[in-house]
Amino acid sequence: MNYLLPILAVLLSFVFVYVTKPQKKEGIKLLLAFSGAFLLALTIFELFPEIYQNSDAKTMGVFVMLGILFQIFLEFFSKGAEHGHVHVDKEKAAFPWLLFISLSVHSVLEGVPIDHHHTMLYGILVHKIPIAIILSIFLINSKIKLINAFLFMALFSIMTPLGTFLAGNVDFLSSISAQLNAMAVGVFLHISTVILFESSEGHKFNLGKLVVIIIGVGIAYLL
Repeated sequence: MNYLLPILAVLLSFVFVYVTKPQKKEGIKLLLAFSGAFLLALTIFELFPEIYQNSDAKTMGVFVMLGILFQIFLEFFSKGAEHGHVHVDKEKAAFPWLLFISLSVHSVLEGVPIDHHHTMLYGILVHKIPIAIILSIFLINSKIKLINAFLFMALFSIMTPLGTFLAGNVDFLSSISAQLNAMAVGVFLHISTVILFESSEGHKFNLGKLVVIIIGVGIAYLL
């Protein structure tokens, strides 16, 4: 299930967009806010305590910061697609390689903690669904051929399971799992907080978004 569910989440999101062609953005924004809160809470409840438990606190803090900085670096190429923003030119028919590579590297790293923290699978699934929907809307509405759009999403879907597989089966990666998990924490912290900050447009009070954020935190606590 650790390998299959992330693939299904992305591919079914693509099919959903292709069939329904959703127009209303408010529902997607609420789902994005929920995913940000859920992922942030799971990271704090599940991953944060463990990375500091048996390791030097300052060293782990360095790797958390490396994860944050690494994600910021990736966003120079993805333009923020990891938290729901796609700024690639819709009029271009060429395959968006920079977007694909940056999203793939992000996805491989986010798959690493799943090998030993199965509850993180739910956080990543909830994070992937709105992102996959937004990506699918962009790709289907762009000049990119439909087969290339599907190929993009199909390859993107296997990257998180690839990270999980590598973390559990490559000895070198297993030996530095604590450091990789700390980097993943940094990535999750950056992604989730950006989603939450951006979900409050103009810093205006929005009861619906506040409710879904509270629900996201509550469900993460109960898992």
